[in-house]
Amino acid sequence: MDIKRESVLIMDFGGQYSQLIARRVRECNVYCELRSYKLKADEIKKAGYMGIIFSGGPNSTYEDSAPKCDPEIFRLGIPILGICYGAQLMAQALGGKVEKSETREYGKTEIECNPSSLVFHAGRSKTVTWMSHTDYIAKVPHGFKVTAISEGCPVVAMEDIKRKFFALQFHPEVNHTEQGMLYLRNYLYNACGCTAEWKMSSFVTDTIARLREMIGDKKVLCALSGGVDSSVAALLVHRAVGKQLTCIFVDHGLLRKDEGDEVEAVFRKQFDMNLIRVNAQERFLTRLQGVSDPETKRKIIGEEFIRVFEDEAKKLGRIEFLCQGTIYPDVVESGTGDAAVIKSHHNVGGLPEDVGFEGIIEPLRDLFKDEVRKAGIELGIPENLVWRQPFPGPGLAIRIMGEITEDKLEILKDADAILREEIKASGLLRDVDQYFAVLTGIKSVGVMGDGRTYDNTIALRAVTTSDFMTADWARLPYDVIERISNRIINEVRNVNRVVYDVTSKPPATIEWE
Repeated sequence: MDIKRESVLIMDFGGQYSQLIARRVRECNVYCELRSYKLKADEIKKAGYMGIIFSGGPNSTYEDSAPKCDPEIFRLGIPILGICYGAQLMAQALGGKVEKSETREYGKTEIECNPSSLVFHAGRSKTVTWMSHTDYIAKVPHGFKVTAISEGCPVVAMEDIKRKFFALQFHPEVNHTEQGMLYLRNYLYNACGCTAEWKMSSFVTDTIARLREMIGDKKVLCALSGGVDSSVAALLVHRAVGKQLTCIFVDHGLLRKDEGDEVEAVFRKQFDMNLIRVNAQERFLTRLQGVSDPETKRKIIGEEFIRVFEDEAKKLGRIEFLCQGTIYPDVVESGTGDAAVIKSHHNVGGLPEDVGFEGIIEPLRDLFKDEVRKAGIELGIPENLVWRQPFPGPGLAIRIMGEITEDKLEILKDADAILREEIKASGLLRDVDQYFAVLTGIKSVGVMGDGRTYDNTIALRAVTTSDFMTADWARLPYDVIERISNRIINEVRNVNRVVYDVTSKPPATIEWE
């Protein structure tokens, strides 16, 4: 993209924390992009990056197959920070030596550092960092000096202040490194000269202006799900071109209780959008009749969604652009790393080519999920929508084990609503990253009143996670679980047992299907 703002490049060498580095840089109010280590020096120079960060990675630099950067990068005059593998790569590329360590350092490690060095400026001389390495820098390159050591590592950090090259064997981006954010700020502000201008208010204003210029007098269509990504994307376009945007909200009947009405109220009444709500529950349930296999359910729902969207789109006549809620992790995971507000139409998430869009508008391609939420608040979207729980495209269909029926949907909607109400009432909204109820398909014996019952079992699932790649089960207070269980048993028909899922990811997934 054409970088008009100050920006830092993060070169990804396959490290598990690469996206986390990018998030931490953004938290310092500095815009950054995560790109492949294969990016050439001339492309970097043309883009005008103010700094370059080499990420960690699983390889050893002395292996023939180890990823290497373009050596011309070191002659661009741009400050470089190497982290873990990136530090070792810098050392080896510039004439130092990297060797296999006899003792592997992993986890929390105390280091001694020089507070007069640029990266460690204003920090403590002894601090705790997070290490993860089997190799170490045995010899620093000419022009470098060692700025930190540990009991098991002779070069925890090094710097060449003249060329503004810095290397850290540990990970400053993880929470376990006590002063990690200080070190990143020192590099970004003092070495790169960044001014911390990346703020959500300026992003919103700039994006609206760019969208207005790009779209002109043409029309835009958006598939609005009610989730935070599509909601924020749609509202940015609406602020830019108003009624030139039409949103299609396909209500497949598999949403949470009252969710369809809430989405319609916010976007049609509060924001005065052109919103078409398609109530298609009967159509979806008919297609799903007799289907129990989870992958088949997903496929049917995805295909039917496309057909409904296509039917409605064709009624509207000529529409030039499609708006999508693509966010930055989607871009990075696709391997493109080419963040842009608009691109040529190639494949619209499975939509058929003959819908006829000229291009796709993706105003959130620069943002991580937490930044999307901040943009939503900046735009005035109600907090309950901005902080809405992550919700799968197939909706409650994959939270009902076995065949989907209208009766089962009502049971699950009522149980899930109680769970959400009690989490909110207990002040735990921001402490639990995802929570929902599952209709397990298991029936068991119970006693209610003076009679024997044989009824449904509801499972409660709540997890904490930073990236949704791994997750731990949430330690909800027992009294909260007790209230949820009692309410479900007493208020939801045909349920006589509630269980709590205490499985992490892995080995389990967050969803049950």
